[in-house]
Amino acid sequence: MTPEPELTASADLAATNTVHFPNESAEYRAARQALLVEEIDLRRQMERVAASRRALPPGGEVPADYHFTAEDGSDVSFADLFGGHDTLIVYSYMFGPQRSAPCPMCTSMMSGIDHKIANLSRRVGIAFTARSPIERLIAAKHAQGWTDLPVFSDGSGDFTRTYVSATDEDMPAMNVFTRRDGTIRHFWSEEIGFDMADPGQDPRSAVELDPLWLLLDMTPEGRGEDWRPQLRS
Repeated sequence: MTPEPELTASADLAATNTVHFPNESAEYRAARQALLVEEIDLRRQMERVAASRRALPPGGEVPADYHFTAEDGSDVSFADLFGGHDTLIVYSYMFGPQRSAPCPMCTSMMSGIDHKIANLSRRVGIAFTARSPIERLIAAKHAQGWTDLPVFSDGSGDFTRTYVSATDEDMPAMNVFTRRDGTIRHFWSEEIGFDMADPGQDPRSAVELDPLWLLLDMTPEGRGEDWRPQLRS
């Protein structure tokens, strides 16, 4: 095993920073330098978590070759979703038949990914599934102006019950699967539930995918109380 490289102390890295802005006070610069140390530590923690995720042992073998309806109306097997890749990302979003419209939070996140599909598809298979009929998924996709994001209907609900919600409760889930030597296995799923949120905080997953959240967190106001997205009319 290759030994971990020895890292320079984050405070020493921060000390090399030469950035200054017009009319900033000494108080501001001192606070910003202290924050820079924390940001370097956070970056390193994110890298450690990503490395631990990549090092997970093989997950459980997928028990069935689930079937979905594609946008052209064709029947697509779970194995087909991989395309020519050995890794598949599936996001199950909250737009079950009991909903009149898709979840605004899911929709916001998916909007941020739509124009990244071409780049993602070079490396992995990717699919977005929901339990509503494909006609509803297509209509909602067009309403959002999505052009690249591939949606599939899990009309039977078999995949959703296995990897999202066994009780047909309309819940979101991000799952990653692998195909090695012809065997498809589950690799990783977001397991931080809504009830795991810290006091006073919005529920948040381990991997934040919505740029809306990330960008607002860079502002002095933060997300505030009214940041949640709404569907466009």
